[in-house]
Amino acid sequence: MYLLGLSVLLLALKYLEIGPVANWSWWWVLSPFALTALWWAWADATGYTKRKAVEKMEQRKQDRINKHKEALGMRPRKPH
Repeated sequence: MYLLGLSVLLLALKYLEIGPVANWSWWWVLSPFALTALWWAWADATGYTKRKAVEKMEQRKQDRINKHKEALGMRPRKPH
């Protein structure tokens, strides 16, 4: 997402002709969009996106279990 934010910022600076970006070639300004697309393609192809989503869900599940155990007066397990 940071790369996409940089891409949009550079595009806005070029379009509004602000600062040194106004003198840059359009290829330099638009190249971060291509890098963003490559990153997303790689992340989806390797399962990185899915793996991160599963890790987030597992962490939320464990936090919920620990919260309920604390409410019952039990000590939660330490993570491995």
